[in-house]
Amino acid sequence: PDYFDCLIPEKHAAEFLGYTARALQNWRLRGGGPAYVKISARAIRYRRKDLIAWAEALTVRHSSEHALT
Repeated sequence: PDYFDCLIPEKHAAEFLGYTARALQNWRLRGGGPAYVKISARAIRYRRKDLIAWAEALTVRHSSEHALT
């Protein structure tokens, strides 16, 4: 598969984003994080293109453009 389409483990996804695996776990629980693939209860994978899309959706140019809640 293409580099951006292949499934990567949670740890690699966290490193790719510069966060911890625990942060990804919290986002999955609470919502608001990047899209993921649930292969089984213990096998969660991410696509790099979904990680990039999630980060792009959060990109702002100045502080008044987006207020975090």
